[in-house]
Amino acid sequence: MRELGKSFNVIPVATGLHISLKNASGVTFVCYEDAGTQSITFKESIAGASEQNLTTINDYYSSSGVGSTWSHDTADNDATLDDDYVLAKKDTTAFDCAAIYIGADELSDGFDSVECTIDGAGLCIAIVHLLVERDPVNLGTSAV
Repeated sequence: MRELGKSFNVIPVATGLHISLKNASGVTFVCYEDAGTQSITFKESIAGASEQNLTTINDYYSSSGVGSTWSHDTADNDATLDDDYVLAKKDTTAFDCAAIYIGADELSDGFDSVECTIDGAGLCIAIVHLLVERDPVNLGTSAV
């Protein structure tokens, strides 16, 4: 686990949390729902306050979630983006998992955190990338 704290940090239960990108290059949200459709909502905030819709989500990767090949999808052809911040996933087993990267540079001026909220009983894991290097035991909380 030498890369933990250097290259990445993981928040295993991330839905509805504001993930700070103050000391990171970005975050990948991995969302999985075992059956049915999945709506994923994205917002940006200032340390968890003053949240607003994040409108930069245009593409993502999808998979079955059980080790199958990832396919690159765009919101315009394979999903619907309601108000540019809600991704509604396809209702097929082959696309039950989505991986969405949001770079710190995609946030509006003054905003430093991202929130990904999924509907229903799905899972959402956040992988925070390229951290200011620290020992894993010295990592602060990534969620605000």
